[in-house]
Amino acid sequence: MISYLEFEKPVAALEARIAELRETAQSGELDIASEIRRLENKSAELLASTYKALTPWQKTQVARHPARPHFRDYVERMFEGFMPLGGDRLYGEDQAIIGGFARLGDRRVMLIGHEKGNDTQSRIRHNFGMGKPEGYRKAVRLMELASRFGLPVVTLVDTSGAFPGVEAEERGQAEAIARSTEACLALGVPMVATIVGEGGSGGAVALASAERVLMLEHAVYSVISPEGCASILWRTSEKAPEAAEAMKVTAQDLLGLGVIDRIVPEPVGGAHRDPAATAAALSQAIAQELDGLAGKSPDALRTMRADRFLRIGA
Repeated sequence: MISYLEFEKPVAALEARIAELRETAQSGELDIASEIRRLENKSAELLASTYKALTPWQKTQVARHPARPHFRDYVERMFEGFMPLGGDRLYGEDQAIIGGFARLGDRRVMLIGHEKGNDTQSRIRHNFGMGKPEGYRKAVRLMELASRFGLPVVTLVDTSGAFPGVEAEERGQAEAIARSTEACLALGVPMVATIVGEGGSGGAVALASAERVLMLEHAVYSVISPEGCASILWRTSEKAPEAAEAMKVTAQDLLGLGVIDRIVPEPVGGAHRDPAATAAALSQAIAQELDGLAGKSPDALRTMRADRFLRIGA
């Protein structure tokens, strides 16, 4: 069953009416197939027009939808032979950042990404996708391993930000994020990063400092959450919609600013309405980007990364 967002209420009302009519039609007392078809067409048109005109704040809500596909959903639909590798060889294992060997089509890759979980228990286990120092140090270890074996690195970014708890700060959160960002920039193999949901602050940049950065159509990417920005500037999170508008958090805005390189389209109504179609589109986009990077020397790849980030804001 689809969970509707606040701005989707008109669509929800139409689809509820369609469901009622279907129940009536099953009784065989009335032939209302034509009316059902008319309402289905109207609902599809309303959904399409709604999603064509989403505000940045509405896109933020879509990016956070509880049913939106996460890392493990993409692993299941896009990759084969995923072999997770755990631990940072220093402190422990972090379930918010997962990585390991995988195969994308006929290409072996090192896959790393944030996992938020899909129910209360798994969300707690994965810390809502907020990485701890050991998670970022694990990512560094896996990137170095990929470089050693000549494997491209693919990252799927989906986090509201790195974990801000006291224990994370005590274990060197800022240093771990910086080291992970540095490892991305120093890689001698191709790297393609995709923002699949939320790309929040340094917690996202630490896995997204690639020569090719993609975003799903309704994903968001920002230095701070709209609520956090509003709390700082206006002392109230109620100004989050205005903050989202000013911060240019959408894929469309960021493509224009040169922060990302490509937008991957989502099904009408968002990735959560058709995860399989989303995964297929993303798989094709990543494969195309890796094909374009194949054969480039380590120095050329590092120069590409340096150039793309130095151009931002110039």
